Amino acid sequence: MSKPNDKSGGMTKAVLVQGTILAAASIIAKIIGLIYRIPLTNILGDDGNSYYSTANEIYSIILMVSSFSLPLAVSKLMSERLHRGYTRSAYKVFLCAMRIAVMAGVILALITYLFAGIITKNVMNLEYAKYGLRVLAPAILIFAITGTFRGFFQGFSNMVPTAVSQLIEQVVNATVSLYGAYVMVDYGRQLAKERGDDLLGPSWGAAGATFGTVASVTVAMIVMMIMYTAFFRKFRKQLREDHSGHRESSRSIYRALILTILPIVLSTLVYNISNVLDQGIFNAVLKSQGYTEKQYATIWGIYSGKFRVLMNVPLSLASSLGPAVVPSLTAAIASGDKKGAVRTVHSSTRYTMIITIPCALGMAALGGPIIEMLFHPKNGVPLSAGIMQAGALVIILYSLSTLTTAILQGLGKLREPLIHNVIALVIHTVVLYIMLRVQNLNIYAVLYSNVIFALIVCVLNALKIQRFIFYRQEYRKTFIVPAAASIIMAFAAYLAYHLFHILAGNSVSTILAILVGMMVYAIALVAFKGLTKEEILKFPKGQLAVRLFQKLGLMR
Repeated sequence: MSKPNDKSGGMTKAVLVQGTILAAASIIAKIIGLIYRIPLTNILGDDGNSYYSTANEIYSIILMVSSFSLPLAVSKLMSERLHRGYTRSAYKVFLCAMRIAVMAGVILALITYLFAGIITKNVMNLEYAKYGLRVLAPAILIFAITGTFRGFFQGFSNMVPTAVSQLIEQVVNATVSLYGAYVMVDYGRQLAKERGDDLLGPSWGAAGATFGTVASVTVAMIVMMIMYTAFFRKFRKQLREDHSGHRESSRSIYRALILTILPIVLSTLVYNISNVLDQGIFNAVLKSQGYTEKQYATIWGIYSGKFRVLMNVPLSLASSLGPAVVPSLTAAIASGDKKGAVRTVHSSTRYTMIITIPCALGMAALGGPIIEMLFHPKNGVPLSAGIMQAGALVIILYSLSTLTTAILQGLGKLREPLIHNVIALVIHTVVLYIMLRVQNLNIYAVLYSNVIFALIVCVLNALKIQRFIFYRQEYRKTFIVPAAASIIMAFAAYLAYHLFHILAGNSVSTILAILVGMMVYAIALVAFKGLTKEEILKFPKGQLAVRLFQKLGLMR
């Protein structure tokens, strides 16, 4: 009986290590993204941010149709075959996926460029976002190729290439976006003077900023190609040593890819299209209520350019653990190791909540100071702070729903997330419209309806996971202890800020308050037995943390 336990524990630790690598890289990338969005917001303004966000939201939706599911599908199908020793078939999955990526990328890039104006005007009620969307069109093809390479490495449960390429991608994106926005916003202002249209300045600035995405994805693709070339020298030997005799036709692999991709594409599309739908409904309702385009663009710019940018930092953990969890769960189910699958589900859910809950409550406690420190807004601080406070639950639930969707996909349940997301989206849309039209909740309607959407997905996903592997998440260490420690942390951070603010400015007080909050949370979490010594040791550099807690008398 010891062998399965050792195997399960080793698999869980591997998931945590690979997930931690990707999560760390993703969080660093998000922090870089947060840092560059500060000067970018100042260059573009809230209305320019709205055009920039709109172009990127539409681009993201098109990516989900063309290629966003490819890394997950490739890693899943390759992992199944590599686990059985079918190396040649695994490689054939990659080659077939690359052909699909190129074909879909070319077609959708052309459609995006040609119909950008129609999409932004008729769907989003922000016609001038078309300039940024047209700039983004080539990135659809480039990302498809890059994503397929990432899926290849993830099939080997190797997240390092993805992590490295993401970091490089974000650095290039930050640099080029700022320069492009700075140059093009001036060009737009000159056009505005000539044509008498003040919206041309921010809209052309947004187009310049989107060029950073094209440049960064291109560099990421080149990096992945270099890594692939270096890896293939060793991989060629593995291909020669495959004497299994198992061969699959291209037709069967294309069929497997399509059957895997379609549910993931539709599920991811429904899950993420809610933001585009939110903006379309929000703009349409506010327009009918007498708001001008500049007014509702500014409100949405605050929501998307400030709250969502900050929200994406903790969300990156859940989205990073997904690629690490999927191949491990796939291998566990393929070998009949349900005990290992249970351990992976349990640990990934726990660690996501341990990090996400304090991030959300910390942002709620220090929403106003953080916004003021990062963006230095001339106005709109109360609205920004209110959105941060109201959006805390959104962050927690979106993290959990993202992770549980990846868990179901790893368990081979591809249709269920789609069904759950469709149910949630329908209810979410009805609630959003009522809150906007009847209750006049403005941007808060978007936040509250997103809470309902994510909550429904979480509950339905959890019920399906429970039925499939006879598993029920443990509540005390996963939810109750992190929540209790986070509440204490939030009060400590709030009080610390106001005490420090007597002697220092906003930025210094905010940074010190965040540091106080982090220390209080760590101590409270260990004091409430939210993490054991054995669990901490599974993390990279866990021994260092254990020694620190032992010195504080919190751990033996």
